[in-house]
Amino acid sequence: MARRIKRYDNRKLYDTETSEYVSLSDIAALVRQGTTVEVVDKATGEDITAQTLTQIILEEGKNGAPVIPPDLLHTLLRRSGEALDTGLDQIRSTVDGLVERSLGQLKRLVQGPRRRELDDLRRQLRHLEHRLSVLLDDLDAPPPDTSDTQRHPEEASGQTPTAESVHPPSQD
Repeated sequence: MARRIKRYDNRKLYDTETSEYVSLSDIAALVRQGTTVEVVDKATGEDITAQTLTQIILEEGKNGAPVIPPDLLHTLLRRSGEALDTGLDQIRSTVDGLVERSLGQLKRLVQGPRRRELDDLRRQLRHLEHRLSVLLDDLDAPPPDTSDTQRHPEEASGQTPTAESVHPPSQD
């Protein structure tokens, strides 16, 4: 994570990690030590890291220190427009691809489960309709008469009564 430096309206720079004001040369020393800094305008919240680092290079160049060789500066200026255009095109292309893939995945996610859910609900509905039909059939059927089965146990066992079973022969 970058070390946050806030720039106030009075152009003072404040290191939020050490809770003290710092100079451009202090920031340059941090960067040379390998620390990544992020400079933010306190009033607007705008990231002004690039401007601040450029200002450090300019200040050091004014003091006579050869910071960046002129050939490299020429190359940077020549290619900065090209690099910016190429970078923006790459970002646009990447974002467009990401959005298209995301929309495709989202479409599949939305359609897939709904179809499966509807099929499951249809199966459950058919099962419930069948159970309801069985229950209604049971309600419509006359209840078995227990007194008849006690009088004629053959009927309860599924046998048809014969004349002898209904009226046993009399013993004279």
